[in-house]
Amino acid sequence: MLLLASSSSLSLPSLSHLHLHPPLPSSFPRSSLHLQFPSQTTPLRLHTPPPAFCSLSSSLEQSTSFSQMQHSFLYSRAYWVTDSLIAWNVDVGNELSCYLLASKNASLTIANCQIQGEDLKIKLQEDTAGLPANVVEKFPHIRGYKAFKLPPALDVKPLLKSQLAVVIYDSDEKCRNCSGLQLPGVLDELFSYSGPLGALFSEEAVSLYLWAPTAQAVHAYIYKNPSGDDPTEIVCLEEENGVWRTKGPKSWERCYYVYEVCVYHPSTLRVEKCYANDPYARGLSSDGKRTFLLNLDTDDLKPGGWNNLANEKPVIHSFSDISIYEMHIRDFSASDLSVQPEFRGGYLAFTLLDSAGVHHLKRLSSAGITHIHLLPTFHFAGVDDQKENWRFVDTTILESLPPDSDQQQALITAIQNFDGYNWGYNPVLWGVPKGSYASNPNGPYRTIEFREMVKALNHIGLRVVLDVVYNHLQGSGPFDEHSVLDKIVPGYYLRRNTDGFIEHSTCINNTASEHFMVERLIIDDLVHWAVNYKIDGFRFDLMGHIMKSTMVKAKTALNFLTKEKDGVDGSSIYIYGEGWDFGEVAKNGRGINASQFNLPRTQIGSFNDRIRDAILGGSPFGHPLQQGFVTGLLMQPNGHDHGTEANAKSMLAASMDHIQIGMAANLQDFVLTNSEGEEVKGSEILTYDGTPVAYASCPIETINYVSAHDNETLFDIVSLKTPMDLTVSERCRINHLATSIIALSQGIPFFHSGDEILRSKSLDRDSYNSGDWFNRLDFTYNSNNWGVGLPPQEKNEKNWPLIKPRLANPSFRPQKIDILATVDNFLNLLRIRYSSPLFRLKTANAIQFYSFKYSFIVVVVNASPKEVSFVSPSLQSRSLQLHPIQVSSSDDLVKSSTYQASSGCFVVPRRTTAVFVEPRKK
Repeated sequence: MLLLASSSSLSLPSLSHLHLHPPLPSSFPRSSLHLQFPSQTTPLRLHTPPPAFCSLSSSLEQSTSFSQMQHSFLYSRAYWVTDSLIAWNVDVGNELSCYLLASKNASLTIANCQIQGEDLKIKLQEDTAGLPANVVEKFPHIRGYKAFKLPPALDVKPLLKSQLAVVIYDSDEKCRNCSGLQLPGVLDELFSYSGPLGALFSEEAVSLYLWAPTAQAVHAYIYKNPSGDDPTEIVCLEEENGVWRTKGPKSWERCYYVYEVCVYHPSTLRVEKCYANDPYARGLSSDGKRTFLLNLDTDDLKPGGWNNLANEKPVIHSFSDISIYEMHIRDFSASDLSVQPEFRGGYLAFTLLDSAGVHHLKRLSSAGITHIHLLPTFHFAGVDDQKENWRFVDTTILESLPPDSDQQQALITAIQNFDGYNWGYNPVLWGVPKGSYASNPNGPYRTIEFREMVKALNHIGLRVVLDVVYNHLQGSGPFDEHSVLDKIVPGYYLRRNTDGFIEHSTCINNTASEHFMVERLIIDDLVHWAVNYKIDGFRFDLMGHIMKSTMVKAKTALNFLTKEKDGVDGSSIYIYGEGWDFGEVAKNGRGINASQFNLPRTQIGSFNDRIRDAILGGSPFGHPLQQGFVTGLLMQPNGHDHGTEANAKSMLAASMDHIQIGMAANLQDFVLTNSEGEEVKGSEILTYDGTPVAYASCPIETINYVSAHDNETLFDIVSLKTPMDLTVSERCRINHLATSIIALSQGIPFFHSGDEILRSKSLDRDSYNSGDWFNRLDFTYNSNNWGVGLPPQEKNEKNWPLIKPRLANPSFRPQKIDILATVDNFLNLLRIRYSSPLFRLKTANAIQFYSFKYSFIVVVVNASPKEVSFVSPSLQSRSLQLHPIQVSSSDDLVKSSTYQASSGCFVVPRRTTAVFVEPRKK
């Protein structure tokens, strides 16, 4: 039973990059972004539409310049959806005719509304039946488009290697409308492929397979070394039904290669020679200049006992037993002096059993944390793999500056694109470990050391979750050094809008999992990490931009993995992610997407932003001073205008309802008594915008959290939202109070690394590129990193007037004794969670009715600054007593919590979560 109490009850010339975060629309979901835009676009890549012409208006009879007309083909407003149908949102009528034009060498030109340069001109007939249901299901955003039939005897496949356009002519053979074509529909129908891809190794040979159905020619450049020198061989691959292949000698193993793909690229209107890595790369040279031919099954790549690791993993009986601890690989050890310098910030730091960081992880594991979630570990842009190229700031200078100075951030941001730090949400290749975390980015070291890390973490009781970013890619076009997939099959892997331009709602280069080979690549990549690196779970960044069907297929594919066949138990692999619903996929705009409300009954978890916002107040995109349940709303005002007292009371009451349903795993059908005394289902409690709070069908579909790598740390947000005159000890209690609600909730609890040690980033709200200085973790517990300067200007300047006085005030800085107490209290919370299965119920039914079980638990959360005493008649005469872990706690306040059976009266001190248990009778 829960009682909430308050006072009111991707190898060519490098492109420079700007690291930008555009303003978010007001409808954006409750999560922050941490991505990057390229500072220059590829030739003729237009992110805003070119001048319009060749429409049906009379002005198009006028002469238009060549360059203006050429821009017309940059639009791809028509869709080749099946081998026999093209969809286009135009009216042809009786006096106009529609044609498909093709030019193998991309020679289509327009002048005075005349088109020249085609090799083939094919008349199309409108199909008055419209688009068939299967096409509308795959492409719902074009459901109203007209359907145009191709001649039935047409050999379609060769045409798809050409520059293509659809054109409407009038009776004088003048162009009245024209467009390029989007090809994913017809490519999926004709070239969907489930055979081998990437490099395959046998005892005698190395074979290469590349899916590139629109390519005109493919060559592999084979190199002996990771950089420099001329290729030892240039091999011409042969095509069979869209797949290019070759077989080479065994001596190719542990050589390097790059593909040269000759292909028409719609962004330049030319046939380009694109140089790219293998999308199925399993090894890379430094900074992804070349693909490394690495056979992951080779014994010398495996740590001792690797093949038996599946039998040595920490036991997990049920997904409901999971607790997750999120961490960035570099944060873990970059500042840990107990780690030898060459290991700091890398994979091998996790193998040092006597380091301060590993000692801390052991404590967390012993208390109950089951999974460590690692921020992106694949090959991403933004950090040079060669450590000798990194730039640094002298920390003695940084340490000498005042806590509220703007000089620290100025020094850090001056080198932020040349240091060793970035969160990594800018993917280039998904299937290879990032080289900057390895002792050597060339050769096999990153694979060996990554496996050593996984093994070491498993052996201290922690399963490993990878943060995967399949929703977007860093590069696009034929020339971007970070572009891979868009060089190989241009226009296929990246989702485009109805004008044919790449969608950027996830910040840059959205991927399209609704396309067969994109979905296949995602699933293949997940299975690769599970089998070859024995990964135990996956967290999906912006999961709502991936189709639900992709997620379900991925879960099924992982579930089919077995120890006997694959060396892993796929049934124990948990997947979860950000189920935000926005951009072009919102409201199932591109098919049923993996958003919160589409995921019930999949057993795939999604982050519960409702409980976070109710606990802390507001949202990451609201005013930073807006208060919530634990930060003093109504009870200890901070001077922010929350409206009338009645409005503040209403906000607090709503927050308590949101928390209560969140602690019941955010279940749609959970029945609770709301703040107005009514019995309602979780789905009947609404957020501020009228959407239901609850969305889950079972506990493991909810990830409860109050902080993550995004946005301010928990301690920082508490320090912003609470009154200036509050003591630091009270802020520490609030920090603990917030984590207690998460730790004792049904569903999967999720903690950001440092929640338990009062971690600060000096109030930085987005530290994705803020360097080691603002992201430091201190597992010696001497410092929480508060007051290390004003946070970087780019994301924080508008809040500097709020931040500066807080950083300047020495009373805001916790002392070591505060950090130690917070660690102890956090470990106790975990121990309480794992002291009874009642905190980790497996089904919605169990949660609804567990209070009628013979064994009984009451959790009382008092967020007020005063002691609360209240009577619960329904609990009168229960044999409840304070949880023994809290009885022996070092927190004297929680120990003073009482329950009186005769009256059913509870007394709980200020800002305290008290757990009362009724021992099971024997």
